[in-house]
Amino acid sequence: MTAIATPLSAQRPSAAELFETTPTFRVVTAQDLPLTEWETEDLVRAAQDDDREAFGELVVRFEGMVQAVALRRLGNYAEAAELSQEVLIRAMDRLHQLSEPRAFGAWLKSITVRMAINRQVRRKRSVDTEPATLEATCIDERRSPVEAALTAERAEQVRDGLARLGDLDRTTLEAFYVRGQSLVEMSDSFSAPVGTIKRRLHVARKRLAAELGELFAV
Repeated sequence: MTAIATPLSAQRPSAAELFETTPTFRVVTAQDLPLTEWETEDLVRAAQDDDREAFGELVVRFEGMVQAVALRRLGNYAEAAELSQEVLIRAMDRLHQLSEPRAFGAWLKSITVRMAINRQVRRKRSVDTEPATLEATCIDERRSPVEAALTAERAEQVRDGLARLGDLDRTTLEAFYVRGQSLVEMSDSFSAPVGTIKRRLHVARKRLAAELGELFAV
């Protein structure tokens, strides 16, 4: 039986055949991921294109930072909460003015500080022009000695409550409420996903509430 030699050129696939059989790969973009896994700058760009869900995720990530900054400036929880809502509405209205999406956190913080200062100025003018509050103003601008003492006592009790918490709970609450870090910043600091940070905050708040008991019900 005679062997028939096959030319090498006939054994090799053509360039066209190679191209047809080469697997193709699709690049995964932010749009392929849930919003909770998007980078902040991608969320900002989407929100600038009127994606309300993207802006909602930005609120989830940065609302704590806004409240912490407002509270440090105003010293009043109710006012800080009210101002936080005003800040977020302002940010939504002016988001198109932000040219560098990566700077969203710093931009939002600057809005918060500016609006808190404006509120402080308005509050001081209101107090200064109310004759009935002149005596209280001379003592403490906003609070009577009893109110100031109660506030100081509560602050001390909160500090004591924090001291009784475990290290992770305490540092988590301090990062969020004292240093005003956003969830994204905390994720970097603690080397943990944003979802994990949210759970830690929830647990830490409950444990602190248990330590404080009925303190804030007074």
